[in-house]
Amino acid sequence: MKIDPRSITIRERKLGVLLRNARQVAQKSLEESAHFLGVSPQTLEAYEMGEVSPSLPHLEALAEFYRVPITHFWGNSLLPANRQALSAEQREMVGQIRQRIIGALLRKSRQERGLTLEELSQQVGIDADQLERYELGEEALPLPFLEALALILQLKIQVFWDRERLQKNMPILDQSWQEFQALPEELRSFICKPVNRPYLELAQRLSEMSVEKLRAVAEGLLEITL
Repeated sequence: MKIDPRSITIRERKLGVLLRNARQVAQKSLEESAHFLGVSPQTLEAYEMGEVSPSLPHLEALAEFYRVPITHFWGNSLLPANRQALSAEQREMVGQIRQRIIGALLRKSRQERGLTLEELSQQVGIDADQLERYELGEEALPLPFLEALALILQLKIQVFWDRERLQKNMPILDQSWQEFQALPEELRSFICKPVNRPYLELAQRLSEMSVEKLRAVAEGLLEITL
């Protein structure tokens, strides 16, 4: 499998839109958000414009600051959260640890699939030396490239999420979310497509009907089809 560079570009643009949306909903300025993250306002603006992309640890920090679940950056829904932000020193330490964890997971998955650094770098379009620095956690890995690597290694992006941190601080792993995640993939995909909303609303209305009304509906449909 070889990753199409256009897919990386499209993902960068989409991620930028989601980042800007999260910041605006949280009513945070570009300057204070950049200060929280420890980057310049110009860098954060470049993230939002889709010109460059943040790493997963940076994305997790922004999700924390904007009070949104990490899943926001793979969709469009927002869920409120209440948590006290980490200090700048704590964020830096967590970011470094997370980079090393993500790198170690990448290296382990690559080795399990019998791929060399050179083979994987050619598939994703990253220099082998650069890829090695990512695996060692020496440099932050931009999210679109992490997603591309996960695709090649046949991993779900959730493998790299900071699950313990999410469970403690983000109300996205509640019972409803877990039940949704337990559904078959094709059913989750059907539910998430806006075009299928009328069918879901119809199913909801039918579930609220009495047995007598459902029988009448069924009989009416039977008459139409005969």
